Amino acid sequence: AVVGSIVITGLDHPSYITLLGAIALFASMTNLVSGFLITDRMLKMFKPRKGGK
Repeated sequence: AVVGSIVITGLDHPSYITLLGAIALFASMTNLVSGFLITDRMLKMFKPRKGGK
């Protein structure tokens, strides 16, 4: 999705298609970054705490 939206945004299309490509790029990058952040947060939950029970 990221590569496709970059291709659509970069090519010579009418303005509304370029805008849709930019919106798709923003949405897919937000999804990608959020997935990494949530996964990292979940993995931190399973690490043992220092001096804890």
